[in-house]
Amino acid sequence: MDSERPHPEHVSVEISGCSKDDARVVFDTLCACFASDRCADDVPEELSDTRPAVWLGTFDVADAREGARPAARLSSPVVADAHGGYWAIDRFRTTLDSLFTVHHLSTVPGDQEEELHVRLESR
Repeated sequence: MDSERPHPEHVSVEISGCSKDDARVVFDTLCACFASDRCADDVPEELSDTRPAVWLGTFDVADAREGARPAARLSSPVVADAHGGYWAIDRFRTTLDSLFTVHHLSTVPGDQEEELHVRLESR
């Protein structure tokens, strides 16, 4: 029996325009909610003082983890771009809204995927 899922359930996230500490806060907070390719000791690093850093992570939004979620305290706003199927992005957006103050900057629909561009701030 084929156990193929009815819709894509992964969301790729790019974080930029912030400190490595704020990037870690966002990733740690999302990892408390979803399985991810970023492990607990995968700490964002800044490898250059002259070029902007972009940090990447992929999250499986199919099975959201329930329970206590860490307070997400950011020192400044964080810009995030999320890419995934429509169902996955909708579920991801709902979770973001429960964790941060989210300013939806733009949404770009595609044939099979959607791109979400947001600015995150502490609640």
